[in-house]
Amino acid sequence: MSRWRRRKDPRVSVGGDVAYSALGPYSSVVVQQAPAPDAPAVEWPVEVGSVPALASAFQPRAGLRERIDAVRAEGGTAVLTQVLSGGGGVGKSQLAAAYAAGAVADGTDLVVWVPAGELQQVITLYARAAQRIAAPGAAGEDPEADARAFLAWLATTDRRWLVVLDDIGDPETVDGWWPSSRTGTGWVLATTRLHDARLTGGGRRRVSVDVYEPAEAVAYLRARLADEPALADGAEEELARELGHLPLALGHAAAYMLNSGLGCAAYLDLFRRSSLGDALPPSADAEGYGRAVATTLLLSLDAAEAADPAGLARPILRLAALLDPAGHPEALWETEAVLDHLDPLGDHEPEEIRASLRVLHRYALLACDSRAGTVRMHALTARAVRETTPEEEFAGLAEAAAEALQFLWPEPERPDWELAAVLRANTVSLAAAVGPLVWDVIDCRQLVFTAGFSLFREGRLGAATAYWDAVADACAAFLGAEHPDTLQALARLAEAYSRTGRVAEAIEVEEGVLAACERVLGPEDNDTLVTRADLATSYAIAGRLPEAVALMEQVVADRDRLFGPGGADTAQARANLAAYLQETGRLSEALVLAEQALVEMEEAVGPDHPALLGVRNNLAAAYHNAGRPVEAVALKERALADAERLLGAEHHQTSFLRGNLAVSYWDLGRRAEAVALLGRAVAELRSVLGPSHPDVVEYAGTLALMREAARSSRPLWRRLLGR
Repeated sequence: MSRWRRRKDPRVSVGGDVAYSALGPYSSVVVQQAPAPDAPAVEWPVEVGSVPALASAFQPRAGLRERIDAVRAEGGTAVLTQVLSGGGGVGKSQLAAAYAAGAVADGTDLVVWVPAGELQQVITLYARAAQRIAAPGAAGEDPEADARAFLAWLATTDRRWLVVLDDIGDPETVDGWWPSSRTGTGWVLATTRLHDARLTGGGRRRVSVDVYEPAEAVAYLRARLADEPALADGAEEELARELGHLPLALGHAAAYMLNSGLGCAAYLDLFRRSSLGDALPPSADAEGYGRAVATTLLLSLDAAEAADPAGLARPILRLAALLDPAGHPEALWETEAVLDHLDPLGDHEPEEIRASLRVLHRYALLACDSRAGTVRMHALTARAVRETTPEEEFAGLAEAAAEALQFLWPEPERPDWELAAVLRANTVSLAAAVGPLVWDVIDCRQLVFTAGFSLFREGRLGAATAYWDAVADACAAFLGAEHPDTLQALARLAEAYSRTGRVAEAIEVEEGVLAACERVLGPEDNDTLVTRADLATSYAIAGRLPEAVALMEQVVADRDRLFGPGGADTAQARANLAAYLQETGRLSEALVLAEQALVEMEEAVGPDHPALLGVRNNLAAAYHNAGRPVEAVALKERALADAERLLGAEHHQTSFLRGNLAVSYWDLGRRAEAVALLGRAVAELRSVLGPSHPDVVEYAGTLALMREAARSSRPLWRRLLGR
């Protein structure tokens, strides 16, 4: 189905991902790995990620740091991980940032700051670190492979390193991604609001972080107000106590006093007389800090609005509160969707919006980091803003945010994996912030689907399976079991099942989706045809070739009749049919169809598109079966080179192609190249799909036979037949 691919190439929609439907055991694309250039020397020390700047008058929190250091000293030679656990607004991230800044100043070889709210951000930052330190095995093509290479480097290096995993929201996010060290030179700091046993054990120790000590809170206020001594009028201790010694609320108050010239006593009186904090429902104050944060926030917002001639402070804050607290791209505020939302009459210039952002930054309501190109809002501040936003405004806010994030999505995502990961994290935050409303706002639904397609494109098949499972359940609950978008989500879940070797489950889902599409959309709707093609592919993978051929012949005939020859969808269906016909021995028909499909696809998408990879490889297989091995290898080599460039050298689809090219090399007598190429493909696919995936098992078996045949005079084809 192609309903949710509005900003992607509308000419390519078969199977949801055209590159996939022609891959696997029935068609393949392989990339020839070029020798890697000499890596540049690493210039130590290295800093990766955006370490938050320390707040003005940051308190060193000596007592808390003594506890952290004491726990760290117990670690011995193994890596020790401290999990800084506490409620929102208590300064966990600031404390971790202080340690990171100290490590940089101390000359620690590697400091990595990782927003850990979403798995893909973790993988992306690890992958970037792997490139910066030239970790062995990090090719710069597959983020997960590079991330694994980074963890392997951390485990064995003698260099000193610190990795900070900031704001873990779900233990499963980092499960399997905790750094370790066998040399005792590494250290991990994690921050979280959770008190979950899954975050401890394995060398990880929890350190509870609470509000400032009374003396620390007073010291903070006095340090912040040092340049305006008249504002520190003796009421600091009482004000700090009234604000519960909460660092976030104290930060709001100090910024207000400095910008407004108001002393502690006057601010305390204003705070006590204010009823603004009562706007936060008691049910939202799960951590007991809500009134202090809500009141100081809204006092500061009132002051920021008064200082903002454009009058945009409040709507900006309300939109930002829907996004990821770890940060969203600063460029979002220059998108047409956001400009139209903030300024529907066109009365303001973009510079006025930037000025409003600076005002909010000055009042400590947002943190604008121009160096990193990000804007952050503390999660507790965001929650208070959402709780005081009128319900009727959420739809417009959600629509603007979703459309802006969609506009920023990179095309192609490679090499902008990091931006894609940030946008996925913001998609998740937006969906959580607006709740069921995400299914009522068209742009939000499209964004949710775009994030799922993004996981496919990055080759994150396990994550994609879990994601589409959750999306399908949510669509069914809020839109209905036979809503077109529910059917689309189920079709993509089936695709994920098929890609990960769960073909029987894929077929069961696809048969149900096809029946529903025929009822709801009609037998000739494009989405129905796509679903029929998906099911044919799954039948073929399952070995049900007569059914696969019959279904795909129907799809090709319907597309030729309804839309005429040509077009990417028709070309892809024709290429898949050619692959299935080869498997049934109808070789002459398959060759004609494969050649026609390649011509059609090149005309439809141009000469440099991922859709050509599988189609070209199908034709190579037809040439091979027709006794034209030299032409077959030339096509496969070209497909592999293109796949490496377009998808990445270690993308799982590229690995499939690498394996198929290895078999062709073997047939031409290039045995050493074949064994090396297939060995690499098996290792890559095993790491992505697991050792029990059917394609991994098949390739591994072929590799074993190749290695045995290389030591024996018995031909490989006899061994394959006797297997």
